[in-house]
Order: sequence, then structure tokens, then C-alpha cells
Amino acid sequence: MAFTHIDCFSGPGGICTGLHAAGFDTRVAIEYIKSCVDTYKANHPEVHIIHSDIRKVCEEQILPYIPADGVDLVTSGMPCETFSTAGNKSRSFYDDRQLLFREGIRIAKIAKAKLILFENVPAITTKTVKKNSKKLIVQLLKEELAAAGYKNYIEVTLNATQFGVPQRRNRYFILASLDPQTELSVPIGKTVKEVTVGEALQGLKNVVPNSGIEATSYTGKESEFSRLMKDDTFWRREGMHSSKVTYQMPMKHRDCTLKRFAMLRPGESLKDLFERYTGEERERLQAQRIMPQKMFIKRNYRLIENEPSPTVTSHCLDEFVHPKHNRALTVRECARLQSFPDSYDFCGGPYIVPHIDKNVQDKYEQIGDAVPPLLAYAWGKQINSILNKERERKNV
Repeated sequence: MAFTHIDCFSGPGGICTGLHAAGFDTRVAIEYIKSCVDTYKANHPEVHIIHSDIRKVCEEQILPYIPADGVDLVTSGMPCETFSTAGNKSRSFYDDRQLLFREGIRIAKIAKAKLILFENVPAITTKTVKKNSKKLIVQLLKEELAAAGYKNYIEVTLNATQFGVPQRRNRYFILASLDPQTELSVPIGKTVKEVTVGEALQGLKNVVPNSGIEATSYTGKESEFSRLMKDDTFWRREGMHSSKVTYQMPMKHRDCTLKRFAMLRPGESLKDLFERYTGEERERLQAQRIMPQKMFIKRNYRLIENEPSPTVTSHCLDEFVHPKHNRALTVRECARLQSFPDSYDFCGGPYIVPHIDKNVQDKYEQIGDAVPPLLAYAWGKQINSILNKERERKNV
């Protein structure tokens, strides 16, 4: 019998996708952003999705959809903006977002969950509860876990590249158990060669900026990773895949932007152009709008084909340039870097929206904010093993 799961702060379904491949039965998902809810529903129609602010979710919305004796696992990947140090000023703010871990604990208590898995950026471990306070958020989190009965926990920071994700993405996890005797453990990363950007994008046809022509078929070239992204038996998504490639749609770029991209060497970004071009030469390029007036550190990074990518974020459209072609990445290419299967349908929300309305996420933002499914899969296999050992121990 499959282990059961509740998915808090579910986003477009990265955790659910990985856990589903590992054999979990996700019963309930909770998500506030409508575009993420739409994407989740399209890909996980069997899951009861609660479209709501998690703070307003009550037990009557959950209990009818879970086993009477509770669920095996609750996952909680609360928004990371207030913790992130990646060019984000919101880390300096102290608001209710940093206490949303309480909702994961509250839902776990309602659902009588055996295990809770928290996920966030590593910088959460250095954020304090208040300005000028010495007490850390994670210290408060652990105290409140213990108060809820989850005194048995293990914590770890993992890099997604160790689990087959073609992306250097560090994430902090806490796995906590209600049973103090449960033997907890974390996934062990692979020692094999990291998956590169080139391997991740293998088989996807190039698209020409401003052409409006979507690529809907594969090139025929394969890598081990690209085959895995098309393997709907592995992902337990049989019947959801078609031979047609989706979301390989070219971006619209100004001519001046294309000229800027052409100036970038692999591993270079806008910051490097500002260092290379100074004085009158920079002013000339700025007058032609090839270079902007202001330098943004995390913008226009040309990916290196034979290395994993940097962390894919909600700003991935602006942050990355294709390793070989002078254009931004497509939605499908970003999804590959996050390890979403090719059959995944990012149907929710528009293609692109300005980062103004926090209640709307376009397709790039959904992908960038998700947990990489292959990393979630590694946790799923590990937690399966933990729970199976618990079954054996209690049946002896």
C-alpha cells in the first residue's frame, strides 16, 4: 500500500511529481497562487487541491480526503523570499512569511502525520526571528516542532546536482518524526558525473527569437537525462505524454538585446560586460541600448554547456542565456534544468508577466520556484525506506 502525503505550499507540483515517481499517494495539496493550482490540477488530477491561503485552511477541508488514522508525510516548502540572499532585499524584512513554517506543523497535527519534511534555502539557517535578535528562525522552528510532538528530527543541506538534477541548487531540509524511535536518514547523493546543461537540453530543437515558430518535435539526439525526462513509466505518468514537444516557444527580443547576447562568452553575464567595456565605449553601447544604464549582477548569464547550470530561480527568463544561441531559454528548457518530465503541462498563468503582482506567476516563475522533481524523488525513496522499516519494526 502506497504511503500517503499532504503537499503544503505545493506550487506547480515539483515535490508531488518526485514523490509520485517514488510511489507516494498525494491526497491533498494546498496552494495560494491560482496559476500554480491550475498547473497542479492538470498534472495531478487525482489530488484534492485546496486553493487558499494556508492560514485559512481548516481540518474540515482536509480530513475527508485522508485516511482516518492520518497520513504518513507532510511536506512544507514555504516561500523563501524572506530568507534568500540572492540579490533580494526582502531578507532585511521581518514579517509573517518567516513564520509560515507554523502552518506546516499545524497541518501535520490535523493530519496526524508520521513525518514532516521542511524545505528551504540554506540562508534560512542564519535568519533571526527579529532584527537585532540572536534567536534564529530554525531554532524557533525546532522548538515548535518539539512542542507539537516532533522531537525526533534530522537536518541536512543537499545539492541537487548530487541527485541527477543539471543545476547547482543547494537546499536545506529538516525531516521530523512523531515517533521518537523512528530511525531517520537522508538521501545519499550519487558520486557519478554531474549532468550538464548540454545533456539536459539534448534533443530540444533550437528556436529563432521573434519568429513565433514553436518547435514541436525532437531532434532525435538523446542523452541519459533526456531519455529520463521522456520516460513516463519512471515518472508514473503513463498516458500523459505525447510525441509532441511542448513549450519550446521562442522569446521576443529587441535587436539591441540580441547584440548584447552575442557579446557574451560562456560563463559570462551582464556584470562581465560592464567590467569589459568602460568609459566612452560603454557609453556608446548604452546609447545604442545594447547595454543597460544599470548593471544587474544576476542578469544575462550565458550557460556553460559542459557544466550544470546555476540555480534556476523565478527570474530565470532574465537570468539565463542559451549556451550556444543568442536568446533566452524557453519554458521547456528551464523545465529540463529543473528536471520536470517533458510531459509536464505548465498550463497555468500567462507565459510572461512583470514581477509586480505577487498573486500571479507566469510559467517561468512557476518552474523557478519549484522543488526539482528528481530531488523530491530522492527524498521519496529515502522516506519510503524509513517508513517500511517502521512497518516492519511495529509488526514484529
